[in-house]
Amino acid sequence: MFRFEFRPHSLLNHRGQLFDAMQDLIAKAGTLLEALPYIQKFSGATFVVKYGGSFMDSPDPALRQGVARDIVFLEAVEINPVVVHGGGKAITRAMEKAGLKADFIQGQRVTDEATAQIVDDVLSREINPEVVRTINALGGRAVGFAGPDIFKCRKLWLDDKEHPGRKLDIGYVGEVIEVNVAPLKESIWCGFTPVISPTARGEDGKIYNCNADVAAAMAAIALNARRLVFMSDVPGLMRDPKDPATLITHLRIGEVPGLKAAGIVDKGMIPKVDSAVAAIRAGVEQVSLVDGRVAHSVMLEIFTDKGVGTEVVP
Repeated sequence: MFRFEFRPHSLLNHRGQLFDAMQDLIAKAGTLLEALPYIQKFSGATFVVKYGGSFMDSPDPALRQGVARDIVFLEAVEINPVVVHGGGKAITRAMEKAGLKADFIQGQRVTDEATAQIVDDVLSREINPEVVRTINALGGRAVGFAGPDIFKCRKLWLDDKEHPGRKLDIGYVGEVIEVNVAPLKESIWCGFTPVISPTARGEDGKIYNCNADVAAAMAAIALNARRLVFMSDVPGLMRDPKDPATLITHLRIGEVPGLKAAGIVDKGMIPKVDSAVAAIRAGVEQVSLVDGRVAHSVMLEIFTDKGVGTEVVP
């Protein structure tokens, strides 16, 4: 004979679970509503995302795919993303395999002609297709471009800090000075996300290694982008690089000279911040420095009120 036993605490637990589930759904709806004005504001705009940092080499596929998912989301809400990627660690591994030693001066890779070819092979023919495949596998539409087909550069000479007035020759390292926007605009018009490697064709017709931050900024300027996002493996610009609590969340370009003099903008942050300043002065509305290790940091920076990194503004 079936016997029903009434257990009030079970009913209360069930109701509690339903309540918690409902609150979770309400919170998600709130997040979507917070994003709505930004989606409306940026519909049809071009955003340039510089994708770099050690997280690109992460063994965790979810972390590697996180950026690609954000790119696919931007496509879905009718924002036009353009990706410029790095790949420093992969280049160093390829050089070691070829018996070449990686040397750096003032943060720049010393690049002879053989190294320049390795750099372009790794960036344009290994990493670039992988980024494109990842975006497409998640439902996006991406197309890859080798840097020399898009970027033109001049040879970069470094100031010799030990001998003022002298210049240091670090080989086939260039500074992007021109962007071939026609194929990029055509891709965007056709609904594709351009993915570009940061190598360039020099004035002598040879291939040069270029800083991906500078390349991304030049692409943003040439495409009249609304936003430029630099992704790396740090939370943003910090007053103390060892303390994330010192993150500078809001940086006006007028503050940059003082931060450089104080050594706060130093080493790898110099090209990022200099590129951010150049982009802002050229008309890019806002530049963000975010941590690519944080899940969906691009979306959090763009579509939430507080953001997650350092925003650079006029």
